[in-house]
Amino acid sequence: MPISDDVKQIVRKRAKYLCEYCHSSERLSASRFTVDHITPKSLGGSDAIDNLALACRRCNERRYNFIAGIDPQTKETFPLFNPRQQKWEEHFVWTYQGLIIEGITPIGRATCIRLDLNDTRYPDDDSIRATRGFWIKTGLHPPS
Repeated sequence: MPISDDVKQIVRKRAKYLCEYCHSSERLSASRFTVDHITPKSLGGSDAIDNLALACRRCNERRYNFIAGIDPQTKETFPLFNPRQQKWEEHFVWTYQGLIIEGITPIGRATCIRLDLNDTRYPDDDSIRATRGFWIKTGLHPPS
């Protein structure tokens, strides 16, 4: 059964209309963000509201059904950031005036890599960094 529009709206409001992984603003997007299953249904997750997070298309596609990633510092596997159980600011910081998300814990670093939160695979002019740069110039980023 699909997630109801009422539940989707609760998830949006709870997230303050920000992707709960990269903190992009849904209000700056041309399309609505998706409601992501923190533990994917394919791995036994449910539609319970405490298993749902607001995710931009980029993060949702990169997250896919992964629940863990590799911390590049320790080379160990860690669970991905869980916005229902953890605080974003305890695992990530904004650097370069809001251009880059830096993971400051093994979970944060593993999430940054798995979700490619800084578009390291693309040249600067085609990346989320370029978009964040525009948002910074307009005063709409980083989120407070």
